[in-house]
Amino acid sequence: MPKVVYVGSDGVASAVDAVVGESVMVAATKNGVPGIVGECGGNASCGTCHVWVRAPYFEQVGPPGEDLEEDLLDLGVSDRRCNSRLSCQIQVTDDLDGLTVDVPAEQP
Repeated sequence: MPKVVYVGSDGVASAVDAVVGESVMVAATKNGVPGIVGECGGNASCGTCHVWVRAPYFEQVGPPGEDLEEDLLDLGVSDRRCNSRLSCQIQVTDDLDGLTVDVPAEQP
């Protein structure tokens, strides 16, 4: 079972076991990770699951999708970075074991 590590703005890390095929957002909300709200339930319509993907995993997960995700990151995220992604759009795979993401202090 792949592990995903969420690092809060306070530097506290939460490592959770994630199910292959679920999103990084679902893994966080199922395990009570602070800062990941997922208000829209993973439909890429709210931006409340914004994370910064750490290297080397950003290369593996790839850039934001060109449609909804890109627009939400442009318009709805206060601190967009080159490694910003919506965690609802990242599917957990065995290859992402150890994926580490930083959770912003505030979500939209």
